[in-house]
Amino acid sequence: MSEYQYYEFQTIDRPLSEADRQSLRDLSTRARITSTSFTNSYDWGDLKGNPADLMERWFDLHLYLANWGTRRLMIRFPKRLVDLQQFDGFLREVDGVELTPSGENLILDIVCEDQEPEDYSDDGSGWLAALTPLRAAVLGGDLRLFYLLWLMAVQAETLGPEEVAPLPGIGPMTDELEAFAHFFGLDADLVAAAAERPAETVLSSPMASDAIRRFVAALPDSEKTEMLVRLIEGDPYVASELRKSARSLPSANSAAATHTAGELQARAGAIRGIRKREEEERLAAERKRQEEKEANARRARLNAIIQRGDAVWREVETEIARRNAPGYNAAASLLADLKTIAEENGGKADFTRRLHSIRERHAQKERFIERLAALG
Repeated sequence: MSEYQYYEFQTIDRPLSEADRQSLRDLSTRARITSTSFTNSYDWGDLKGNPADLMERWFDLHLYLANWGTRRLMIRFPKRLVDLQQFDGFLREVDGVELTPSGENLILDIVCEDQEPEDYSDDGSGWLAALTPLRAAVLGGDLRLFYLLWLMAVQAETLGPEEVAPLPGIGPMTDELEAFAHFFGLDADLVAAAAERPAETVLSSPMASDAIRRFVAALPDSEKTEMLVRLIEGDPYVASELRKSARSLPSANSAAATHTAGELQARAGAIRGIRKREEEERLAAERKRQEEKEANARRARLNAIIQRGDAVWREVETEIARRNAPGYNAAASLLADLKTIAEENGGKADFTRRLHSIRERHAQKERFIERLAALG
């Protein structure tokens, strides 16, 4: 298996200028570069630039995939829109994850080095598009991504069973959260256990229109004016700030109890057991259906042979006379069916007499005799 590496970078808050694209072109003559992205793959080489440097300078998202199992996701957040201490609280026990200040931004760097590749045909394309909504969700106050990072530590057993989950839950899962869990190989049963409870606030579902209207109506006029001016001027963060403020309001779920790592692992084990039993039951039902289908087909074949009477014995002779493997196989198969019919209908003595006659007449056809022996 040859080496394969896939690099994709995405900018969201501002497009790349012509000068930016030229600087990126200097890193690679074959990369696909647009006003918002840089994409390249390598079979034997490597990216000339440092992904961390590219993130600091130009991009908001980066995805890396190597066919030996390494996967990486980097997300850049504006400092003024996130709480660094809150992030640190989620990540203090998680290996393979770094949160690095970079000017006015914070860069979240997630690396998994030892993931066993499930599909060597995965070229990496499509993953970043599926994961991109995570950034907007975090900027809007949805921190379930960090719960999944905590789950990575639970799965790796770097946390003690008494460690308390950072949120009550992560349910219901969004497409981007599902994609993240799949990309980094999170145990599906462990994720399912965490998703049985909703997140701490209304983050887990869109706000109802009436709730949004009440929130907007309660905003001071000066704040509304400021937000509208920023929106008209093209500030990309207005919507995220408003969502975050709306979702920070107290909710009925805000005091919900949280699981410990041990409780989640136990629940994941129970879910795994249920899933395996359901799968075994499904396979057993499928086997039963297949057996019934085969039995019905065999019954229909035997009934058809009964209807043909002695013509079947002449057909046996015709197949043997072909003196080749397909003919011998067909003759032996017909004889096996005739034996079953004889046993069912009390005609075993007649069948034995006819079979003995066939064996005597064709005793020199060793390969045919071998097939009869194989059928017993």
